[in-house]
Amino acid sequence: MSTENTVAIYVISDSVGETGNNLAHAAMAQFPLIDFDVQRYPLTKTVSLLTGIMNRALREQAIIIHTFVDTELSDYINTFCRENDLMSMDAMTMLIEMISEKTQSAPLNKPGLNHDLNKQYFNRIKAIEFAVQYDDCKDPSGFLKADIVILGVSRTSKTPLSLYLANMGYKVANLPLVPKTQIPDEIYQIDKRKIIGLTNDPQILNNIRRERLISYGLEPDSDYSNMDNIKEELKNARELYKELDCFVIDVAKKSIEETAALILESLDFSE
Repeated sequence: MSTENTVAIYVISDSVGETGNNLAHAAMAQFPLIDFDVQRYPLTKTVSLLTGIMNRALREQAIIIHTFVDTELSDYINTFCRENDLMSMDAMTMLIEMISEKTQSAPLNKPGLNHDLNKQYFNRIKAIEFAVQYDDCKDPSGFLKADIVILGVSRTSKTPLSLYLANMGYKVANLPLVPKTQIPDEIYQIDKRKIIGLTNDPQILNNIRRERLISYGLEPDSDYSNMDNIKEELKNARELYKELDCFVIDVAKKSIEETAALILESLDFSE
């Protein structure tokens, strides 16, 4: 439930709603000082279900983003928003109508076609399973099978970055650089162009690690969050990256999306 100081955004779809969700987050990124509450309602396929969602949206004065392929549902939600002065964006109907007019073809009006169990879908699922299996060096053999290998000290966003890239279909393994821990031999056997070294600002890392400890109910001042130890970890990481001659990214003040874009550019995967 959003508060009076929070902007509620409802993403509603008769499919999984990924398109609307991506649009919402792309727009929200332009307003870093605003608190948003994004609520997703996928697989909404009946008017009765949609009515309940819209009544709740009305109470919260939510912004509506919808991607209905079913014309009955899109017509219903457009009418509801117009009659109740709710801000809304129909992210699907207009584009379908334009393509239909341009091609003189009738749309199938079948939701979820973009998520059919095709080869691309299965590859993405396998990549996600791969990222989970080979997260935090659970099995060093994964480094030899990966498309991308991410190295970094603790709290440099290795795992969320791995999963983000996996969702794009890339097999990613990551290695936490833990003090006094030996680097697996496999790291020296793979193409250096696949290796990405992550670094960060010491003060930012200190803040992140302290907050992490506090969230676990632990004492925030420890060896893990000690500034001298963090600087030493980063120094050792830089020396390893130089030895490996790998691409290095400073993730300080970078979003996961920005870091992923830099990785893809460096590996020419974006072409």
